Amino acid sequence: MELRPTSAYVRELRPLLPAETFAPARSRLLWLPLHLALIVLGTMAIAASWIPWFVIPVVSIGLGVSFGGITFLAHETLHGGVVKNRQLRHAVGWIGFMPFLVAPRLWMLWHNREHHGHTNERGVDPDMYPMLPDYQASRVIRIVTDRFALGARRWTGVLSLLFGFTGQSSQMLVHARRRLGMRPRDHRVAIAETAVGVAAWTAVAILVGPLAFVFVYVLPLIVANWIVMAYILTNHGLSPMTAVNDPLANSLSVTVPRVAEWLSLGFGHHVEHHLFPSMSTRHAPRVRALLVQKWPGRYQSMPLGDALRALHRTARIYVDDVTLTDPKSGAVWPVLLPRQS
Repeated sequence: MELRPTSAYVRELRPLLPAETFAPARSRLLWLPLHLALIVLGTMAIAASWIPWFVIPVVSIGLGVSFGGITFLAHETLHGGVVKNRQLRHAVGWIGFMPFLVAPRLWMLWHNREHHGHTNERGVDPDMYPMLPDYQASRVIRIVTDRFALGARRWTGVLSLLFGFTGQSSQMLVHARRRLGMRPRDHRVAIAETAVGVAAWTAVAILVGPLAFVFVYVLPLIVANWIVMAYILTNHGLSPMTAVNDPLANSLSVTVPRVAEWLSLGFGHHVEHHLFPSMSTRHAPRVRALLVQKWPGRYQSMPLGDALRALHRTARIYVDDVTLTDPKSGAVWPVLLPRQS
């Protein structure tokens, strides 16, 4: 498998893209007040019993969609694709990640630096699935992968969709110094930012009561986990480990119906995002067209549903860079590999 660094693609693509492609998509900020208004109205409708009981689950699911929507906005904003002002980026990121209690300081280290800088690199990318020796050596890894990871046709893997982002972000916060090399001062600030979010949701719970809180936060958070994790798991979970950070090898773009692409701010354009992380995904279709034109065999994309089914039918433990295995059964599967072009 021939690997090329991200910079090699960028050098060829950047001159072919118009200058406005790299400008911040400031109008994306309008999503924030819209989603916040829907969250506030939905919360009030449930807490004040403005709607019949049988409508409450529907509104709760709608709240989850808005939770996911502001999370996608936080992701793009903290990459610099929406605004360049650092303080405003941080504020939008903190509000957008509020449902998941992810501190912007933690996210930028965990995701922007470590994940983007070392995508699917063995032992470095914090989002990588483990190798077989790691699985065999750690009881915790065995429990997590055997019971919660999506794969090997185990239906308990749906739990990684329902709770995965909440669980991983909590784990990252706890182990940020050891796993991410986070400085003690930054770690304390990240914990403080998270604590403020916990306090805010605790206040909401007290104001609306425990039963209403299930429908204004707990169920919406599960829905948002499902939405976000459906993309996160498919973006790299089927791909090979790579010593060279080659987005056309270690990343997968997924396609969804137009309304879902609109609501997720085009998050499915993931190969494109890894090539130009600070570009708003509003412009990702332009990048995709060039990738298909220049590297039709290397560029990898599939419908989101197909990618989720492939995750369910394969496994999440690496035998080597290009082979996945289920240690329970001994079955093996090849990863997705780009064709040479």
